[in-house]
Amino acid sequence: MSPYYQTKRGQVVLGDSLAYMAGLKARSIDLIVTSPPFGLVRKKDYGNVESHEYVEWFKSFGNEFKRLLKASGSLVIDIGGAWIPGQPTRSLYHFELAIMLCREMGFYLAQEFFWWNPSKLPSPAEWVTVRRIRVKDAVNIVWWLSITPWPKASNRRVLAPYSAAMKGLLKNGYRAKLRPSGHDISKNFSNDNGAAIPPNLIAIPNTESNSYYLRYCERHGLKPHPARFPASLPEFFVRMLTDDGDTVLDPFAGSCVVGEVCERLHRRWTCVEMREDYLKGALGRFERAPEPKQEQMFDASGESSAYKLHHPAALWNGHEDPLEKDGGKERKLNARRRS
Repeated sequence: MSPYYQTKRGQVVLGDSLAYMAGLKARSIDLIVTSPPFGLVRKKDYGNVESHEYVEWFKSFGNEFKRLLKASGSLVIDIGGAWIPGQPTRSLYHFELAIMLCREMGFYLAQEFFWWNPSKLPSPAEWVTVRRIRVKDAVNIVWWLSITPWPKASNRRVLAPYSAAMKGLLKNGYRAKLRPSGHDISKNFSNDNGAAIPPNLIAIPNTESNSYYLRYCERHGLKPHPARFPASLPEFFVRMLTDDGDTVLDPFAGSCVVGEVCERLHRRWTCVEMREDYLKGALGRFERAPEPKQEQMFDASGESSAYKLHHPAALWNGHEDPLEKDGGKERKLNARRRS
């Protein structure tokens, strides 16, 4: 397939990613990072497979991914969950996908990550805001998989600022001791390493509203891709799992967020997308030179980029409404009025 668009480091390809990958040399890719169409109940504009068919549909891609990845390489999949139609219970398809990739295809689960979108609206509305029997669904699972137990990686690439508590500990000192949990905290715990190792919970709001990409689409009368992930999400993994000059592939490219990230971070890259209308908008990501400030993932102060997780009892006042005996099955007309 000839490139739809090219830069010095990468290319955008219009076409079917399975057909494209079939023509690539084995063990030629350092990182595959992608957000495939989710197995949702409702059909979306970008084309998605229903959850009960999803694992079987994905097998052909899994085979190609394993063939293409280097022994030191990684596969990163951002995937959202789904609800079973008509009831407040969850599909297991995204867990079944990981199990299939590991048990049938021989991938290793290096680690699971959880992308928390602090700005996510309460959903699904019927169960969360109407019947009030579930909390809002605001987390995607990100599977980090590899074809050997030892993919190359370094968490030093994604360090976060110290919390106020840690700064106080470093300033005032810490007495080494065995904690009640059984963890033996040594004196090395109080060493100032300049930054903190982040957890596998990644807090990134998906609040893009006035980006260059959106302005480009508006200026050219193009419809933006409806399911973009924020650039900081693939950037986290590109930084942690690849070196300058490594090769990155996104087989479900959409608006080519991964390509934009790799262009900034000096990785070689290919984005494959089968819908040209999305690629027309994606060209706006490469119209201007990369801005150095975009490469900084965290505010150095750690304040404006931090998001708070409240304690579950933060607003607990001891008052308890009786629970519905039927678990909320019968829809109450006044459910919205209840606090």
